[in-house]
Amino acid sequence: MTIAHDVAGDGPTVVLLHSTVCDRRMWDPQVPALVDAGYRAVRADFRGFGETPVPDGPYSDARDVLDLLDLLGAERVAVVAASGGGRVGQEVAARWPGRVGALMLVSTALGGHEPGAELRAFGEREEALLAAGDVGGATELNVTTWLGPYAGEPARAEVREMQRHAFETQLAGDAGAEPIRVEFDASAITAPTLLVSGAHDLPDFTRIAATLAGRLPRARHIALDWAGHLPSLERPEAFNPLLLDFLHADFPPGRDA
Repeated sequence: MTIAHDVAGDGPTVVLLHSTVCDRRMWDPQVPALVDAGYRAVRADFRGFGETPVPDGPYSDARDVLDLLDLLGAERVAVVAASGGGRVGQEVAARWPGRVGALMLVSTALGGHEPGAELRAFGEREEALLAAGDVGGATELNVTTWLGPYAGEPARAEVREMQRHAFETQLAGDAGAEPIRVEFDASAITAPTLLVSGAHDLPDFTRIAATLAGRLPRARHIALDWAGHLPSLERPEAFNPLLLDFLHADFPPGRDA
């Protein structure tokens, strides 16, 4: 199955992988900027998010992304990935390093990370709300947890819509479908990597970014003093220049996609 996706623009391919709080619509503010800068923007919904249905058996998000790149004839790409999508981006870049020419990880998750007290408390509260059938309460918990102080009501409404849709889709789907977990060594990532964290996010994500910055051979870490967990939605006017500066330096227009 090909996961739901859309493509805009021409030029080197930039693949946008969404947070598991959202779906591919989280990148609405970035697509026009990428197209205007000379890139082909590809964004996709993971299984159980947006327009991609819940899987009916074992699945691999990383393999889904690779299959999509093959379908689109994108041999070498830049990957921009947020939160849970960042874990997928790391797997793609580590297992198929020749396919990834640049990697931007925004508030990224990390396989094997031991959650801190605040992240554990969030997970327990979310699980309890969903077990009680309170999808609205679980949705609001995510909106208030993951958006920083600079996020306006339009961004909050967008995250609310995307998160609730994901909950409803997944709760109605096959509970037995499990992701295929493949062990990979993040130090195998060869692409220049920009790690972005936010001062208003849960502290786990700053620690993860610092850990990866020390582990990846070509990585640097930028901490945004204004950002929560979803800076691309919170202040796109500040996030987009950061994104384009990184791409222009390490994956400029004019190279083969």
